[in-house]
This record gives sequence, C-alpha cells and structure tokens, in this order.
Amino acid sequence: VQLQASGGGLVQAGGSPRLSCAASGRIFSSHVMGWFRQAPGKEREFLGGLTWGGGRVFYKDSVKGRFTIAKDSAKNGVNLQIDSLKPEDTAVYYCARGNHRDSDPKAYYVWGQGTLVTVSS
Repeated sequence: VQLQASGGGLVQAGGSPRLSCAASGRIFSSHVMGWFRQAPGKEREFLGGLTWGGGRVFYKDSVKGRFTIAKDSAKNGVNLQIDSLKPEDTAVYYCARGNHRDSDPKAYYVWGQGTLVTVSS
C-alpha cells in the first residue's frame, strides 16, 4: 500500500484547507490511519487518527475543535480539515497507516510523502 497526501500549498491565516490522503491499496478494518505534521526544526507531531473499521476518530488534545479527520471512502483514504489556520500550523503534513490507536509515529509503518502547508499572515 502506498499513501499519497495532497491539498497543501500557500494558505492565508484564517483559512480552512482540507488535506487528503489516498491509499493505493486496500485498507483493512483493523488498520488505523493517522495524521502527523512536522514543522521546520521540530519533531514529527501526532494530530489525530481514525480507525478504519469503526470509523472512530481520536485527536491530540491541543488540536481538538480545530482539526477534523474524516474517512473518504470514495478516495479510499482520509481527510484532514484544518480550521482557523495559524502561522504556527506551517508544516509538512503526513498521513500514515498503523495497526492500533497510537500517537507515537513509531507505531505507524506506512507513510505518505507529505504535503507542505505554508501559512501566510
């Protein structure tokens, strides 16, 4: 399975971009799809995830209410909606697949190439 993230670009602060992650192969009900981001000079940060079988979503506490993860069955993937974009949201955003709910990047073993979101103030 390969993951392809898209939807990044230069976005004004306050905007609401939606990032997409499409999988080239089958995602099984036991899989978990996660979203992460990595800002320049910082470690990769967990944002949230979705259990493919049950469709349950879980988030990092600090992004609850502003980030929304949803399954996109038509594209065989997941979306990440970011509301009220802030300059500190500038980062490369990654989707990844793992086998259980976890915030540790090491728990995810298939990664997309990332999509860069740059926030202009």
